[in-house]
Amino acid sequence: MYEGLLDGFSSYILLEKNLSKNTKLSYYRDVKKFLEYCDLNKINFLSLTHFELEKYLFKLKENGYKINSIFRKTESIRAFYKYLLIDGKIAENPVSSFKAPKPERKLPEYLSIGEMEKLLSVFRGNRFNNIRGLAILDLLYSSGMRVSEVCDLVLESINLTQLWIRVIGKGSKERIVPINENTAKILSMYISERSMRFSNKDAESYLFLNKSGKRISRIQVWKDIKKIAREARIKKNIYPHLFRHTFATHLFQGGADLRSISEMLGHSSLTTTQIYTHLDNRTIKSMHRKYHPKG
Repeated sequence: MYEGLLDGFSSYILLEKNLSKNTKLSYYRDVKKFLEYCDLNKINFLSLTHFELEKYLFKLKENGYKINSIFRKTESIRAFYKYLLIDGKIAENPVSSFKAPKPERKLPEYLSIGEMEKLLSVFRGNRFNNIRGLAILDLLYSSGMRVSEVCDLVLESINLTQLWIRVIGKGSKERIVPINENTAKILSMYISERSMRFSNKDAESYLFLNKSGKRISRIQVWKDIKKIAREARIKKNIYPHLFRHTFATHLFQGGADLRSISEMLGHSSLTTTQIYTHLDNRTIKSMHRKYHPKG
């Protein structure tokens, strides 16, 4: 019964909602799981009650879902009912006044400058995979780009002479990200190696390619970075988004203003970027406890 509605919802979030590809996919999966639950429990989702939705969310919690995941799933369901209302499938939105559980505001992890230096000094040799790994790692840290944005970069989006990269971010928003001369040098070295390995006919136009000349996946980026972290003997859990947090934290600690950081990260609101001020407060408190006689 709901397959047609799911298709319609998929088109709605594609055309109407200003979301990234990954978020759109998550919304679709969340709603599909919710409708399957309704079907299994004989719930008429077109006349859903707050109590029925609360039961579903409680079930998710019982199944081990964290509060942040439950919050996102609630937002997905809310978007679905908004679509049903717009499309005339329901007369009123049964979840418009539903109060979702508030997500936890976790402070992001980040690496120290020393840890970053260790990671970036690991590079040995000139094998294609090694140069690619170094180029991606350096770019993630020096630009603050999301890993999906790095994977989607094409050769034409990079200007190594004027030191900038054109990035297509969440919701297809375009921004110009500055890079430093060292990053440009590493990228130039990688591009040179890339053109020797792949002819223009064989390779796709994406900047970072796998061994088959196709666009590199986020999983492959994660594997490359994990390998570098092992060689650098970094004990922290290393993942691609960690370098975005590290980029922003180091900028803020170095005196950069919040609005500039927000623009470089491609945030739509300063509120999202403000979490890095809390991070710096945590560092200040730590220094106070360590060095003040009454800390």
